[in-house]
Order: sequence, then C-alpha cells, then structure tokens
Amino acid sequence: MDAFVAGITLGFSLILAIGSQNAFVLKQGLKQQYVFSICAVCALSDAILITIGVYGMTTIVSFVPKFSLFAKYFGITFLLFYGIQNLRSAIWHSGSSMTGEGADSLPFAKVILTCLAFTWLNPHVYLDTVLLIGSVSTNYAEQQFFFTVGAVLASFIFFFMLGFGARLLTPIFSKPMYWRVLDGIIGIFMLSIAYKLMLMDI
Repeated sequence: MDAFVAGITLGFSLILAIGSQNAFVLKQGLKQQYVFSICAVCALSDAILITIGVYGMTTIVSFVPKFSLFAKYFGITFLLFYGIQNLRSAIWHSGSSMTGEGADSLPFAKVILTCLAFTWLNPHVYLDTVLLIGSVSTNYAEQQFFFTVGAVLASFIFFFMLGFGARLLTPIFSKPMYWRVLDGIIGIFMLSIAYKLMLMDI
C-alpha cells in the first residue's frame, strides 16, 4: 500500500503542472472534440513510459547495485528542485490562465498526431516518467509493481478527469489565483516525497 500511495502521489504531483500536453487536452475537452481518444492516447503513452522507467531502472540496478544509491539522491535532488520551483511560483508569480475559446476544430488524424507529438516529442515527459519516476521506484524494491500501478492510475484518472471535466474546470483555469494554489499544493507534495525518500534505507 505504501508503494501504491507513493506511486499515485508522485504521478499526480508531476502531471498536475500545466504544460503543452495538458493544455491541449484541456482545450479539446472544452470543445468536446475526440475527448476519449485524446485522453486514452495520453494515458496509455504515460503508462508505457512509466513502465519503461520503472523496470528499466530495475534492470540497471541489477547490473550496477550502487546505482540505486545514485537513483535515490537523484530523485531527492530533483524533487527538491521541482518542489521549491513550484512553491516559488505559488508565492511570487502571478500565475497563468487558460480558456478553450477560439480554438479551431481539427480533423481526427491531425488531433491524434498533435497529441502524440505533445507526448512523445516533449523531453520533459521523459524526464518525469522515465528518469524521475524510474529513480524513485528503485526505493520500493519488492513493491515496484504496486508503485507502477499507482503512477499509471494517476495518469488515467488525471487525463480523463481533465478531458471530460474541462467545462466544469473553466472558471478555475480562467483565474491565475487558482494556478498559484495548485503550484503550492504540487510543491508541498514534491517536498514531502523527497523527505520520505531521505528517511529510506536502500
């Protein structure tokens, strides 16, 4: 259960920050255009990348046992950096706003290809799913399956909620203040995960 909770918490913390992929899903959700297909593509892509990250790191650790120590401190460092960055954004930045108005309708093939591009051609996605999630997963040696399930489930829940709940979220996404609150929550989650990793023996 600890591994599952850690996986789903880290998954949500990483994916909640708005980016080009999330913005695209949100805008398509506001237009109600190909929402299920877009959410499925994003969630399945994340599932593939997370699985590669977790079990790829496991393979590396099996050949280089001390790599797990490096992975632990890499994870801690990155989470601290990410967490502090989000807290700074929550405190000092004005935030951003977003609406789906004025977006043009696109053919299905172009929408899916655009969605795939936002997912697979974004270096940040690999940093989050493969490197960071993979590194943190090495701290749950015998429970990596549950950690992976938690992280993958976070992606499915988030994308489908974002896509199908976009119209309900319009008032929130149109006000910068709510983005600052979201940044603060993400920052706290990141720092708490980093602290738990510090306490772990590997």
